[in-house]
Amino acid sequence: MKPFLLLASRAEDDAATEEYEAFLRFGNLEPDQLQRIRLEAGPLQHLDLDDYSGIIVSGSPFNASDPDSSKSELQLRVESELGALLDDVVERDFPFLGACYGVGTLGRHQGGTVDRQFGEAIGAVDIKLTADGRQDPLLDGVPDSFTAFVGHREAISVLPPNAVNLAGSSSCPVQMFRIKENLYATQFHPELDVPGLLTRITVYRHAGYFPPEEADTVKASVRDADVSVPPLILGNFVRRYAR
Repeated sequence: MKPFLLLASRAEDDAATEEYEAFLRFGNLEPDQLQRIRLEAGPLQHLDLDDYSGIIVSGSPFNASDPDSSKSELQLRVESELGALLDDVVERDFPFLGACYGVGTLGRHQGGTVDRQFGEAIGAVDIKLTADGRQDPLLDGVPDSFTAFVGHREAISVLPPNAVNLAGSSSCPVQMFRIKENLYATQFHPELDVPGLLTRITVYRHAGYFPPEEADTVKASVRDADVSVPPLILGNFVRRYAR
């Protein structure tokens, strides 16, 4: 089997390691089946898509909708590299799954509007599939309604013209969409379980998602959440595209 490729951009080692291990666990992958490139660590070298089964873009502290004038040189580099890669990925309809930050990257690349209208605080939300979502193969075995973890300042407010909305929530109408046949993005985190979110709350307690002194309260609010369904999407992605 050709490996999958995880493109990550978290500079914090604890969060980055936990994230990679979650994608391994829920994708039922061995380390040699999921190559990880940390984009924040250095420039992205040329990739031959034929070397991979598919690409996963994980969450990021970057906000795609921020004005370019306020973005760091690192963020601008990462966005430029992902944009160039998406040119090839979209043209080939190459298997792609963007989790959270994938909405900003794929959505903007394809002409959607990403802004702060539908941001959501860190926590568990109820996700509902659309009629198209109920028919999509990546959502096979996923119930019409399920709980997932979110935490994002920006979201899609206007879908790209060629996108199909697959799922939404009451506070964020686009929680998952598809471009062409094989390009997917989720606003929720399909890789996050309770221990994973607790790690991120600790790591990012000073990142502005909530007042730092409320970290323990935020943790308490998510400890009993049942987020067993979203990882099914990762398993479906791997099974569908492994080659």
